[in-house]
Amino acid sequence: MCGIAGAIGHVNERVEGLVRRMADKLVHRGPDDSGLHRSSEGSGVVFGFRRLAIIDLTPAGHQPMLDPERGNVVVFNGEIYNHEELRAELVALGERFVSKCDTEVVLRGYGRWGADVVQRLSGMFAFAIHDPKRKSVLLARDRLGIKPLYLAELDTGEGPLLLFASELRALLAAGAVPRRLDRTALASYLWNGFVVGPHTIVEGVKLLPAGTCAVVSVSGPKTRPERYWSLPRGSTLDAGEARERLQSELLTATRQHLVSDVPLGVFLSGGVDSSAVASLATRADRGAVRTFHIGFDEAGFDESHYARAVAEALGTAHSEYRLTQERFQSGLDDGIASLDQPTFDALNTYFVSRVVREAGFTVALAGTGGDELFGGYRSFRDLPLGQRAARFTRRVPDAWLSGVSRGVGKLRMQDPDGVPPQTRWAKLADLLQSRGRRLSSYQVAYALFTRDFLAELCDPSVLALAPDGLGVERGRELAEEAETASDLASISMFELALFLGERLLRDSDAASMAVSLELRVPLLDHRVVEAACGVPDDARFRPLGKKALLKELAMPALDPKLFDRPKAGFVLPLDVWAKDRLAKDIEATFADQTLTSSVGMNGAALMRLFRAFRAGAPGLYWSRVWAPYVLLRWCRTHEVALG
Repeated sequence: MCGIAGAIGHVNERVEGLVRRMADKLVHRGPDDSGLHRSSEGSGVVFGFRRLAIIDLTPAGHQPMLDPERGNVVVFNGEIYNHEELRAELVALGERFVSKCDTEVVLRGYGRWGADVVQRLSGMFAFAIHDPKRKSVLLARDRLGIKPLYLAELDTGEGPLLLFASELRALLAAGAVPRRLDRTALASYLWNGFVVGPHTIVEGVKLLPAGTCAVVSVSGPKTRPERYWSLPRGSTLDAGEARERLQSELLTATRQHLVSDVPLGVFLSGGVDSSAVASLATRADRGAVRTFHIGFDEAGFDESHYARAVAEALGTAHSEYRLTQERFQSGLDDGIASLDQPTFDALNTYFVSRVVREAGFTVALAGTGGDELFGGYRSFRDLPLGQRAARFTRRVPDAWLSGVSRGVGKLRMQDPDGVPPQTRWAKLADLLQSRGRRLSSYQVAYALFTRDFLAELCDPSVLALAPDGLGVERGRELAEEAETASDLASISMFELALFLGERLLRDSDAASMAVSLELRVPLLDHRVVEAACGVPDDARFRPLGKKALLKELAMPALDPKLFDRPKAGFVLPLDVWAKDRLAKDIEATFADQTLTSSVGMNGAALMRLFRAFRAGAPGLYWSRVWAPYVLLRWCRTHEVALG
């Protein structure tokens, strides 16, 4: 697990300096080693690297790594879980290895198979391989988007240049990217609480999409991503065979994710997904399993007793840690500083990761992905109902629907000058105006605000750049992909691509790597995902919200009564804390008119929002306040503003 950075195009001393600054900014991602490679003057590459040693801790794993026979050079971030199998295949073909690390497998595999090596890799990864004979660079990102890769195309005056890095902030640190707020990204953020790619919060910086690669010429570096993987549609297997395949892939993936030359543990919240991973780990025959749990003083958020019961049933070596409000506040500046892009999430992962790293772990397994794959969220139950209702109102004018929604909202308002509810039933008009379109109704369900209040927070002309909170092209792609899927499969697709791919995974990467912790997600091994997609809907999703299939296959020995409780999810008590110790700073941030206007937001609307939230107005969850607060703090810290 590492941090990578580089430049492709016209390289010289100045460009080398840019890459050095980017790599230095990534030191938290790789405190164990660093390296730099520069090709000859003119069209070529400069690669920078920071290493967090996980597999093969010797200097043989140093990067950038050179293939001395072919001249190819790689910088690689991630883990390849089937590297031992690929190594054996390559040795049989005549390849010779000098290390035990997976990076060399990727490099030698490229030498044998070219860009097709990407298809053979199982893991999380983002990498760049310079092929001097072809005068090109292969950029690639893993199928689910677990590892990020940020790109910026520049015209330096000396020739075109493409910069890449594991983090957006590294590109900012290079000093070559203008610190301008991307308007489409702003609209996307205010809708979602995070920016949906390929846009980023900074104008001119894009994300290489998940499941894509790009071959870039060093003489004219332009990025044209090509998709090499998409979610499969259906299966030729019957239900029984599909279940057997899924169980096999779950066990194989977990066993491979447990390989490490440094201390490793499993995060155990006590819920279904983390318990499934912990159970699979105990069945993997990789030795004793260590689990850890983060608890809170606030009883309504603390699930320590559930985690303790699961750990006892599985026989793991279990540890518990407490995260108090005082410790959260004292570490808040560091937590927000860990955010590579603004997001209303991620701080839970940051504080968990910090506690785990301080406890001596370098690698942690998490249960991310279970809800998205097996229908754990309310969206799987609510959205099909809402879509059917919306189809019946297709001939009702939008203005009538908005009027009804406003009327219902006013009935629940405590203060006529306050803020109407911004959740679920209060978004009825927006849902009905989706006219039953799958993607639109999904986005409305997850929106932080109603369309009416969004128009108060930000200029409507900016909001129009991201209809439904998505860039136009991204929205079109997702809608087309969902056309042939069933209702439940389409929701799973949206959850995997958006909620997980653009929020959970990106946030988890930045937050965990901020403290030099490698976070692994075995339920999102692409072989597990493909096998899950091959199970018929009834067996995969029903009964809705119960994740019965995951329980049956992953933890057959655990008593189902351990999970007979409402779904909670692992969240910080921010609803409590934002009204208590953090209230003064949030209010001061919203009252800073210079700051709010520089980010294109209405400070008066923000103040109304916060006062209504503190007063306990209905339908105003903590995320509605926290999302704009984090955006403003992030932009102030990184001096990013509208141009």
